[in-house]
Amino acid sequence: MSAERDELHRLIEELPEEELPAALAEVRRHLRPVRRVAPWPPAFFNSGRSGTPGVARRVDEILAEGFGES
Repeated sequence: MSAERDELHRLIEELPEEELPAALAEVRRHLRPVRRVAPWPPAFFNSGRSGTPGVARRVDEILAEGFGES
């Protein structure tokens, strides 16, 4: 973590509760939208949770079918 980010975290912790909404609004003014390149989570997440027993035994077959490829 950079020194500036570390200091920001420390300063936020010191702010009185009643000043948080104004500080949060100010920080939000400085944010830019982040463009997502790919959807998250990838489609292959949880692919092993199908409820079908033997996924570990079928690993070669699953990988051969293109597991995790878009």
